[in-house]
Amino acid sequence: MAEFSRSEIRVKIEAEISKTKKLVQEYSELTKPVEPENAIRRISRMDAIQNKSVTEAALRKSKEKLEKLEFAFTKVDEDDFGICVSCKKPIPLGRILIMPQSRTCVACSH
Repeated sequence: MAEFSRSEIRVKIEAEISKTKKLVQEYSELTKPVEPENAIRRISRMDAIQNKSVTEAALRKSKEKLEKLEFAFTKVDEDDFGICVSCKKPIPLGRILIMPQSRTCVACSH
């Protein structure tokens, strides 16, 4: 992989890490327990609990993505970075720039 590509990838990963950390923080705030209030009717409280459940799933996904991004950032300078862990072929630069945490090519990701 060309050196200019590695620096471009490093910048992209750093930006994604920053963005994902903000999402994790926002989702963490939104997943606080739903307090029973007199002003909230039963249906509204059920909606709030359902929304909390959806947000908790998004929080888990964001935390997983953050871990993968941080791992990818530590591997950018290694020779095997950008090589599919399944088929050992190069992962296209476009895929790496879109999903820098990806460790497989498109064909192997299915």
